[in-house]
Amino acid sequence: MKRLALYLIGMVTLAVSMASCKGDGKSLITPASSGRPYEILVVADDNCWKAPDSALYHVLDSDVPGLPQSERSFRISRVPHAYYDRSMRLFRNIILTDINSELYTQTKFKYARDVYSSPQMILIIQAPSQREFADYVSRHGNVIVDFFTRAEMNREIKELKQKHNRVISAKAGSIFDCDIWMPLELESYKEGKDFLWASSNLNDLNFVMYSYPFRDHDTFTKTYFIHKRDSVMKINLPGAREGMYMETADSMFVETRSISVGGDYAFEARGLWEMKNDAMGGPFVSHVRVDRAHARVVVVEGFVYNPGGLKRDKMRKLNAALYTLQLPSVKDVSEIPVDSTVAEEKMERKAE
Repeated sequence: MKRLALYLIGMVTLAVSMASCKGDGKSLITPASSGRPYEILVVADDNCWKAPDSALYHVLDSDVPGLPQSERSFRISRVPHAYYDRSMRLFRNIILTDINSELYTQTKFKYARDVYSSPQMILIIQAPSQREFADYVSRHGNVIVDFFTRAEMNREIKELKQKHNRVISAKAGSIFDCDIWMPLELESYKEGKDFLWASSNLNDLNFVMYSYPFRDHDTFTKTYFIHKRDSVMKINLPGAREGMYMETADSMFVETRSISVGGDYAFEARGLWEMKNDAMGGPFVSHVRVDRAHARVVVVEGFVYNPGGLKRDKMRKLNAALYTLQLPSVKDVSEIPVDSTVAEEKMERKAE
């Protein structure tokens, strides 16, 4: 009996220890989240969701930029508050609407992570009225889209840290003295002078890396980027016959912006590529970074070739991988920060 009592005490202690141990800020027994990547559960009553001009629906249903065909930003599911039960709380991405004139005098965003499952991100939108809710969501729609897109890309980066193509990492190290984590599917590669191209066996996922001397700040303009990109691609990515080579499609559709990668400046470009004198084409996304240690510019790019098929998830997979570029002065990969206008809130797990 004494041994049995000691055994039971030990098991209880172990259970309590496992429940209290934290891994990435969550309990080790937190269940796995449900839902697919880029799928969002919206908890909103009919008067909010079924309004003649549902601002939240139109924000989530907006098109992904830089794609040749229309693809919406997220898969959307919606339930009223009354049906937001234990199983619903396990969704990986949740938006909770909270409209109450007695509790709130202004509209604001808050978020919490890994509350009921892992990985999980919950965005709470608090507003005093339906009208103010709709106005605020319409004005800050890009914040909502970026918030969940970055959350999913951080999950992708976390997976890449564990499983990435080490051959491509080694090639990036030997050619550029850099490291980058690319998906395992990119099994084929081609080397050139200050150039690396990797591709999946289906040629649907593609990665390009190249460098050139850093001379002036005109480097970070759309005109300079397109000129440099086209000259590099023409030399290194010829087509099947003479006179065929990759180039940037209509520059009018190329979108550029300044972003931060690990606290460092980067220049992002999105657009469409095409094969000169051929029918091939698709979307691309590029990151332009400065390697100060070697006074050069390093460009990493992902592009997709998937004629007739959807391209959103493939592009997002490659875009997440671009954030893993580690220049010689960079020691580790940082998480992509959520928008600074969204405050983090510590939500306690409710009793089921």
